[in-house]
Amino acid sequence: MRRYHILLAVVAATLIAGGCSQQKSNATKVLESVESSLADIKADAARYAPEGLKGVESQFERLQTSLKNKEYDDVIAGTPQLRKAVDSLREAVESGKEQARAALAAAKTEWESLSVEVPKLVETIQSRVDELSKKKHLPFGVSKDEFEGAKTSLASMKSTWAEASDDFKSGKPVEATQKARTVKGMGEEVREQLKIKA
Repeated sequence: MRRYHILLAVVAATLIAGGCSQQKSNATKVLESVESSLADIKADAARYAPEGLKGVESQFERLQTSLKNKEYDDVIAGTPQLRKAVDSLREAVESGKEQARAALAAAKTEWESLSVEVPKLVETIQSRVDELSKKKHLPFGVSKDEFEGAKTSLASMKSTWAEASDDFKSGKPVEATQKARTVKGMGEEVREQLKIKA
């Protein structure tokens, strides 16, 4: 009778171990499947949806910890939610790409006009600075400090415009357009300071 109980205990232990092994296999497979889906979009997500990626990676790490701790039920129960989060991240990436494409197209169009306007503005201000530098007295409404400030701003405009041009040549029209806008804004302020007629 005692041998029968021992045999029963061994069979039960084997079944439990087998069931546990099956659970581990299932939990590992579902987690690996989600990891593979995440790997497909990870690089794009880091660029277009970094906050969403952080959230998904955090969930994934929690389930990995559960797997290490042999909490297989938690892994299997938590995977559908993680899969949904990965799908949402994929949608966010596509949306981000679409917005980036639209911003790129808009920047290229805006650059076409700025690349004409800004050099003309810089040239106009440079001519006015050269003209005023030759005079003994500054015109009414233009103080010495304003004139010096205008000269400093002109130097800054030139360097920022050079950076903008380099950015555009390097295939970064969005950054180029942002810098060109800055130069244009500075130029309009200087034009007012130096009483240049539009």
